[in-house]
Amino acid sequence: MKVGILAAGGIAAKMADTLNGLKHPEIELYAVASRSVERAQEFARKHNMPVAYGSYEELAADPAVDLIYIASPHSEHHTHAMLCLKHKKALLVEKAFTANEKMAREVLAYAREQNTLVTEAIWTRYMPSRRIIAQALKDGKIGSVHTITANLGYRIFNKERIFKPELAGGALLDLGVYPINFAMMFFGHDIKEISGTCVKGESGVDMIDSMTLIFADGKAATLHATAMGPADRNGIIYGDKGYMVVTNINNPEKVEIFNADHKKIEELPLPEQVSGYEHQVISCLKAIKEGAIECPEMTHQETLDVMRVMDSLRTRWHIHYPFE
Repeated sequence: MKVGILAAGGIAAKMADTLNGLKHPEIELYAVASRSVERAQEFARKHNMPVAYGSYEELAADPAVDLIYIASPHSEHHTHAMLCLKHKKALLVEKAFTANEKMAREVLAYAREQNTLVTEAIWTRYMPSRRIIAQALKDGKIGSVHTITANLGYRIFNKERIFKPELAGGALLDLGVYPINFAMMFFGHDIKEISGTCVKGESGVDMIDSMTLIFADGKAATLHATAMGPADRNGIIYGDKGYMVVTNINNPEKVEIFNADHKKIEELPLPEQVSGYEHQVISCLKAIKEGAIECPEMTHQETLDVMRVMDSLRTRWHIHYPFE
């Protein structure tokens, strides 16, 4: 499977480094595209890629490309996905999948029409740690679960992709998507109530988010995201017999079980990874081999459900992007 990368920024570099480190016999890091051919060529040289394109159209039209990883800003995901699907290219689209649910529906409808794989690159959904955590909860290690808290924060308020409304900026789509996914991975998608507040920056997009999800079965998730500085990134799942602490919901490093007396009774072993990005690409390879148009780790419906949660929050916060 020859992989092309659309856009040549930081997250694209992380994916390139991951695939080079993976050394998978069936996965080849093949091409990169940027709006600047010089930038694409520099990226290709740095990451040992044979092909560099100065336009996204050239990448989409290359018959050798089997999978395209879309690593452009949120605001561009819809346009770039539709371009690639016109050429029936399988897609791994970086989170947030699109800027809103309407755009997501259009992309996924076109994918079905083209009978072409499209999946969202929310990497935590594909990691082995997800299955390990879910199994521990199923085994009753903390009893009957009732509440999740999760947070994610980095000092990125000064980055264009965060503060510019025209790039679908704000903490929610870039950071809040992770605690939301963390809660929905383990508590499901049947959400009864969505509420929250935010603190906006000068450009009018959210910089600090406080979010609460109430699930139909009575469980609750209290979530936090901030672009103003670092957070501890912890996710905690509470049960009636104890609680589980996940260190770094963005890429779990440690999963610890505590009893009702707050004593650590177990640490769940996590497997070694290249970076964590590899699992979603391996899932795409499997789906392509099977002729599937979605990956089981993040189905089309699950992507739409998450987009709907974020749309609901932005509506409450009166945040609308200029292109909507």
